[in-house]
Amino acid sequence: MRCPFCEHEDSQVVDTRSNPGTNVIRRRRRCPSCDKRFTTYERVELRMPRLIKKDGSRTDFDRDKLVGSMMLALRKRPVATDAVEAAAHRIEEKLRSLGDREVSTSRVGDLVMRELAKLDKIAYIRFASVYRSFESPDEFREAVQEVKSPRRRRR
Repeated sequence: MRCPFCEHEDSQVVDTRSNPGTNVIRRRRRCPSCDKRFTTYERVELRMPRLIKKDGSRTDFDRDKLVGSMMLALRKRPVATDAVEAAAHRIEEKLRSLGDREVSTSRVGDLVMRELAKLDKIAYIRFASVYRSFESPDEFREAVQEVKSPRRRRR
């Protein structure tokens, strides 16, 4: 590892720590040339499938966009940010476990709805109203019924 201070080609690892539950390894390093210390992080790079939009175009998976849409549905609701992050992580893991190179955005939307139903019923209804494009009060009423009786919930 090149030293960020003096550009020396080599460095020594002084301390290594892995963070349980994540795929990150933290390394403290020391440069033998200038004797300064710095930290590096190693992460496992896992490929997410590309998303196929309704219009047929393809785009890269964006975790920030996923969390942002969930946070919008959960706006002013009593749900911890950690719970949202955990739900996003479960969605990512599910997408990776599918083993597909491409996944439709509707499949991602279904996964988000399942997670929101677990987190907060109101957020589920908010997300469903946009995701399913409700056009009548009856469609809205059906979504509320799905929340009331989970066995009827769409997949």
